[in-house]
Amino acid sequence: MLTALTGARIFDGTRLLDGHAAILDGARIAAVVEERDVPAAVRRQKIGGLLAPGFIDCQANGGGGVLFNQTTTAEGIAAIGAAHRRYGTVAFLPTLITDTRAKMREALAATTTALKAKIPGVVGVHLEGPFLNPERRGVHDPQLMRAIDDEDIAAITGAKAGRVLMTIAPEKVSLAIVQRLAAAGIILSAGHTAGSYEAVRAARAAGLTGFTHLFNAMPPLGGRDPGPVGAALDDDEAWCGIIVDLHHVSAASLRIAIAARGWQRTMLVTDAMPTVGSAETEFTLLGRTVRRRDGALKTDDGTLAGSDLNMASAVRNTIEALGLPLEVALHMASRAPAEFLGLGGALGRIAPGYRASLVLLDDGLSVVDTWIDGVASADQPIGADA
Repeated sequence: MLTALTGARIFDGTRLLDGHAAILDGARIAAVVEERDVPAAVRRQKIGGLLAPGFIDCQANGGGGVLFNQTTTAEGIAAIGAAHRRYGTVAFLPTLITDTRAKMREALAATTTALKAKIPGVVGVHLEGPFLNPERRGVHDPQLMRAIDDEDIAAITGAKAGRVLMTIAPEKVSLAIVQRLAAAGIILSAGHTAGSYEAVRAARAAGLTGFTHLFNAMPPLGGRDPGPVGAALDDDEAWCGIIVDLHHVSAASLRIAIAARGWQRTMLVTDAMPTVGSAETEFTLLGRTVRRRDGALKTDDGTLAGSDLNMASAVRNTIEALGLPLEVALHMASRAPAEFLGLGGALGRIAPGYRASLVLLDDGLSVVDTWIDGVASADQPIGADA
């Protein structure tokens, strides 16, 4: 049965529309038309607020009290997805930070199982390590960082785990392997790196397409040594993830970065940990206690350990602290990550043929409801018939 969602302002991925309705045909969007043009035979459902493409998070380490490194199962992925859905995330990559070879295989297998089981929202997996630079380890365990080998490549490229994103330090992975992984469809992003500008640019030419949490776990931009930050700011064709929790990077630095490279290929990510969507205020990460302190997550020595950020808050921070327009913030939360993941023809827009994976926001940009493939949140009715 066709259902027309009426009464809301619509951001279709490009522009804001007033007086329009989104007509859903099961899991897909059938049309976006003026409300007066909705056919009489189509069931109407009155909502309100702002209807937008659902948010897409390429870096969710945990949520709902679950850490993917500790609960590396399809059930763990489901719990993380359910926690983030409350904040508008309709597609995500459960993210495994640097761990053992066995744990990496578990993550790939769990994601494969989750996809087969059609767990809502999961579209792939993000392997953030272990092929990183210990000099820029952040909270990752440097003892688990290592060189990639043929066994790793076979496991990663042979998995049927949807979109596979890998964060690598370009100076630690040969260009031949970068080319090999990219040719196999693996999405490669530079992060936890001390690589030179030249090393990063060479990796870009070989198939690397993104930068993981820009500024974090990489040396700062230097006048004579631009490094990875300079490589990112000098490349408006690459995709950059940013954590807009206002703890990882200052608002001024984020504004400067976006002014330098544009917002079109800049993505909001959460880097979220188990505290998101949970009452928990601390958790254990690879043997280290992490506590929530003034909105940030830190180890006892003060090292940032992921974030307590959700995508709805990231959108609000982008508007309020960075001064960007609503349409730009929504693009950075949906269409940009969709295109980065090669899903730009299915997600990130409200247009005919696209998946009906949507978020409904109130006037304060808090989440009222979500749809994933046309199915609304079970605990939040989408509105009264009208």
